[in-house]
Amino acid sequence: MDVPKDRTALLVIDMQNGFLDEQGSMARIGMPHDALVPALAGCERLVEAARQAGVPVIFTRYVYQPGYADGGLLPNELVPQMVEAQALINGTWDAEIVPSLAPAEGEVVIDKSRPSSFYGTQLEPVLTSQDIRSLVVCGVTTNICVETTARDAGQRDYRVHVVGDACAEYDQTRHEVALGTMGFAFGWLTSTDEVVSAWA
Repeated sequence: MDVPKDRTALLVIDMQNGFLDEQGSMARIGMPHDALVPALAGCERLVEAARQAGVPVIFTRYVYQPGYADGGLLPNELVPQMVEAQALINGTWDAEIVPSLAPAEGEVVIDKSRPSSFYGTQLEPVLTSQDIRSLVVCGVTTNICVETTARDAGQRDYRVHVVGDACAEYDQTRHEVALGTMGFAFGWLTSTDEVVSAWA
């Protein structure tokens, strides 16, 4: 399916220092942060192409309140090392979007404390108010926040275009399985080159 420009937004998921930087919290708790870096170049190209084409760019950040009162199972029980590392605390460098993808003035940033960009956030009102019905999705991690968001978007009948080479996962097998699942039941798989060409 061709990637449209009209009624479309680019959704850039969780491209934050905590995930991508060697000094970030995920690297400090032993996660292979360098496995996520390959998503960066594609995300940068997509953001530039969207801005030139007049396609709205929406960023998400995975952030927690100090003390993790909003953390739920992931930091408090499943991966308690996140609490020890004070990962992704709102207002810290760790939670900020990487410098090369810094949001431009007027671009929307959606903060979330769960994998889905829809759960407990203002994303859907933002999309509704701009009459957006298609989403081009990129970011990290493919199998967790990207896939959970794509599933939620697909179930809401948004046309979801997942940019495979602008997503990354800590484990390559999970990356490939997630792309296969999203492309089978929740939307379409595409590439950075295809999107940039469609928006040119």
